[in-house]
Amino acid sequence: MKRYSDLEYLQLSKWKKLCYRLACFFRSIPTALKNLVLAVGLFFKNAALAVVREFKDIFLTFKDGDIHTKISYVFMGWGSLRRGQILRGLLFFLFEAVFIFYMVVSGGYWLSMLPSLGKVGPGKTYDPILDTYYYTYNDNSFKILLYGVLTIFFIIAFVYTWRVNVKQNKIAEDILKSGKPLKSGRDDLRSLVDDKFHKTLLALPVTGILIFTVLPIVFMILVAFTNYDGSHDGYINGLFGWQGFENFRTLFSWKGANGHSYAATFGEILTWTLIWAVFATFTNYFLGMFVAMMINKRGVRVKKLWRTILVMTIAIPQFISLLYVSKMFAKNGIVNGVLLDLGWIDQAIDFWGSTAHNGLLARALVIVINIWIGIPYLMLIATGILMNIPSDLYESAKIDGASGWKQYTKITLPYMLFITGPYLLTQFTSNMNNFNVIFLLTGGKPTNTAASWASGNVGYTDLLITWLFKITTGEEAKYYLASVVGIMVFVVVALITLIVYNRLPSVKNEEDFQ
Repeated sequence: MKRYSDLEYLQLSKWKKLCYRLACFFRSIPTALKNLVLAVGLFFKNAALAVVREFKDIFLTFKDGDIHTKISYVFMGWGSLRRGQILRGLLFFLFEAVFIFYMVVSGGYWLSMLPSLGKVGPGKTYDPILDTYYYTYNDNSFKILLYGVLTIFFIIAFVYTWRVNVKQNKIAEDILKSGKPLKSGRDDLRSLVDDKFHKTLLALPVTGILIFTVLPIVFMILVAFTNYDGSHDGYINGLFGWQGFENFRTLFSWKGANGHSYAATFGEILTWTLIWAVFATFTNYFLGMFVAMMINKRGVRVKKLWRTILVMTIAIPQFISLLYVSKMFAKNGIVNGVLLDLGWIDQAIDFWGSTAHNGLLARALVIVINIWIGIPYLMLIATGILMNIPSDLYESAKIDGASGWKQYTKITLPYMLFITGPYLLTQFTSNMNNFNVIFLLTGGKPTNTAASWASGNVGYTDLLITWLFKITTGEEAKYYLASVVGIMVFVVVALITLIVYNRLPSVKNEEDFQ
């Protein structure tokens, strides 16, 4: 592809400029991916060097440290206690005692069961007195996996705390050698509400993120490597075990049962998900912007009334409005009734059941209805931004003879994209996981008979997120497959976000509107 200089680019027509920018964008994708791979490689290299430095420092600290430091390698907090830092020493000692107690009482058991995820499943036991059989439940694969992961997290926390304990001994020795006094327990408590108050505030949120965000993500990833489903729930119906990469091979296999293919089904749903995300994002964005511009235009009366009417769609819960609209477009709904009464159609249109052209009618309809839902949000956002664009820019443009379209493309749109670029990217990723609109309107219909065999009664309007819901709520309840799909969704969204974010005007040209 020919590279144009700035002067040559300015001489191109509008269409050629657009094509050139698109070509540059797609041409930059391989470079962006290459840079991503290099960045990941550099990260692992730096991580490996950091680990080597840590081991070296641990060895030298033990070698050069005094007897109290050496004992602290086994009995955490010993050095702090002997040097008069009672509070630190007790906290280190207490944490080690709790860790040892937990590992002896239950942690060791969960770790030992983690490789197998259970050895004795549910069964029947005969009661000779009552002359009957009764069910017995033994190992619980779900609990083993959950508490096994928790135990690993606890071990990581212990190793980190042990390393802090070693560092504290080295720091204390260096301070004493310099002739300075060590901090007392009162000094430590005072620092927690003074110079280290930020750490005190962050302690609880970070712990919550680890427990309620990081742990579930790790658990979901591990489920993708098991056969956890409705018939192997881990306790009542049967144990589940490790499957390795078999589930990933199943999803990406082009040779499925009866000639069907999971890869083709996943590819079709992913393609529609991306198409939906693009239309749902940019139609709302530009139409919402245009509505805001029309309302803000001089001479328009009762502006508050128009804004209030649009905001009404936000005030009404989506659960109600979407279900109502869904019934409006049913075969026996209001829309078909009006069209039949007017004589415009001879028979009712099956908006949600027509499979013609891969459910094109239903897909187009959900995009149009989503415009009705999304425009008010963008209108409110755009209204605030448009009011902050300096009026001097428009006055100068008018003096220079710029048309309304020229003012929009050279002033309004660049300013909007600069301010709302990160929001636009966030909205795109949100639309990829927009469960409410699709599920409440169509439930994924019309049914895709060629793909429904892949579990979940797949429909033409199903997004990956609604397919995940169907996979996990049916009789089969293929949680393992849902986890694999969830990982793939994360990979796709992460790649798109990383590539597009680094090309946003608000990131590349941060000083342009300052």
